[in-house]
Amino acid sequence: MTDSNSPSLLRSRRLRAGLVLVTGTLAIAALTGCSPAATPAASGSSTPSASASATPSETPTPTPTPTPAGAAVALSCGELLTLDDVYAFNPNYGTAPGFTATSENAKTAVSYQGIACGLLNQSSGEMVEISVALPNPVLMISLTDQAIADSNPVPTYGSAPVSGFFKNKGGAGEAQVFTDKYWVTLSSPVFGEPGDAERLMSAALSHLQ
Repeated sequence: MTDSNSPSLLRSRRLRAGLVLVTGTLAIAALTGCSPAATPAASGSSTPSASASATPSETPTPTPTPTPAGAAVALSCGELLTLDDVYAFNPNYGTAPGFTATSENAKTAVSYQGIACGLLNQSSGEMVEISVALPNPVLMISLTDQAIADSNPVPTYGSAPVSGFFKNKGGAGEAQVFTDKYWVTLSSPVFGEPGDAERLMSAALSHLQ
């Protein structure tokens, strides 16, 4: 029978114990080295929001095209030309009863809320028509352009911003004046030249200040 305490048996036991210890250590190390690495957190991906529905652009409101127009003239015929004004022009003239505008300029003035007045020569029956209108800028430009095109300038009717014009048409003389606000016209067969209408025109303009 082998002695359990013999040196060779003791060495054999120590060798086996060492092998077991080494093997256990290697196994632990292997398990540690093979442990799965922590899975990196998935980067947060935002759910793409539905693209906002395109807001339809508002249809621009078209800018109204300016049109010719006139404002009401707050004057009576007696205020436009007083009795003294008419007498200074010619004592034979007076207010024409039942007057209705017949000249083109006077009818145009009335159509834009202006006024038209008539003076009648009590001896000869000749008529003088006078009209006043308050045109808006569009109408003022149109009327001025027309006067420039078919009439002659008359500087004696007034200085800037007054512009004066005169022409003969159909046997009648037609005088026109444009101020910064008003359009004033005179028409009569007795106006053979610009100077014939100057006194009445000057009187009317003096009441339009």
